[in-house]
Formats: sequence, C-alpha cells, structure tokens
Amino acid sequence: MKKKSRAPARKAAKPRGRRARPKTAASGTSPSGRAQATIRRLRTELAKALALVEQLQASADMDFLLGILNRRGFERELHRSIAYIRRYRARAALIVLDVDRLKPINDAFGHAAGDQVLKAIASAITGQVRASDVVGRLGGDEFALLLWNLSETDARAKAAALEADIDRLSFVFDSRAVTAGASAGVAILGADAEAASSLEAADSAMYVRKAQRRHERAVTASIERRDG
Repeated sequence: MKKKSRAPARKAAKPRGRRARPKTAASGTSPSGRAQATIRRLRTELAKALALVEQLQASADMDFLLGILNRRGFERELHRSIAYIRRYRARAALIVLDVDRLKPINDAFGHAAGDQVLKAIASAITGQVRASDVVGRLGGDEFALLLWNLSETDARAKAAALEADIDRLSFVFDSRAVTAGASAGVAILGADAEAASSLEAADSAMYVRKAQRRHERAVTASIERRDG
C-alpha cells in the first residue's frame, strides 16, 4: 500500500496588529508629534513677544536722559497709588519740584550743560527717597515725587531738605561757577484724592514757594549790597 503523503504544515499566521504610522521623510516624526512641536514653538515665540511688549511699555514710561519715570509713567503710578490709598485708607504725599534758573544755564552754556544740571538734580532727589517711593520727571525742569506714609509736617520737611540739597549743588561751565536751586510744593493724598487735582494743588504750592524764594533772594541781595 502507498503511504499517504502528509499535507504541508501551515505557517502560523502573524498576529494582526495596528499598523505603525508612517514617518515623514522630512521631519522623521508623526503628524501628531509635528503638531506638538509646532505648539511648543508658538508658545515660545508668544512668550518672547509678550516679554518684548512689556519691555517696550516700560521704556515708553521712562525718561531716557535721567533714568526715572517720565510724565506718562509717573501719572500711571499716581493713579495706581491713589486707588490703593482709597481702598486701604493709606496716606502719601505728593511733591512737585521745579528747577530754578535752568533756562539761563541753557541759554548761556548750551543744553548739554542743562542736561548735566538735570542729571545731578535727579541723583540728589533719588538719593533722598525710599525704594517704595516714586520719582518722575513731568517735563522740562519739573519733577514729581510720591512719598508714602508721610504727615503734612514730614512732607514739608522733606521738601525743604530737597531744596537745600539742590541749592548746594555747584557746577563749573566755561570756568564759571553756577548754581541752580529748586522750589518744591506739597499736596497730601488722602482717601478723597484725585490724580489731576492733586498734581494741580502741588503745582500751585510750588509756584507759591518759588515766589517766596525769589523774594528771599531779593531781600538777601539787598542786605548784602547795603552791608557791602
């Protein structure tokens, strides 16, 4: 009898699994991986853009010559501080300070000399304030200070000390000794304070003080001429 031939054994079937997603030749990543990489890149670019915007906004509020706030920056901080004062019943003083005799210095020695005077005055002012206080240049030869937790008596004493410090400054231009001086006016910021009216009050007080100092100088000069 012929032996029955065995049927060839069937190869075991490979288990069916999920097909791997084809990788792209360009990036070597799957579409979902590419999307996540794009999201990460966009987030990084957005963070950089926001940081740049913040830097530009900060620089827009600064006086580049003196390294302190300009009028826009100071008024922004004044509004913010008044909101804090109203909410927490805090107290602060506003001082507006105007430089005396800056125009004659500019006219006689040029604006570079005037800039040197302004820089020295800004340094004298910032040397008398705390880190929590705010200093700004309102424009030209006018400065403003917001000083926290001062009574009216203390604020007037601070204004007098600032005047004295600036009066002591001396400059030499074209071999001539020159002094400038400054006049300061004070307004107290309480719970009913408003930014515009407070600046106006301090500014008006500054002009009164400027007239007083002018009169004092005239009296002193008259006495010196009489005694001389």
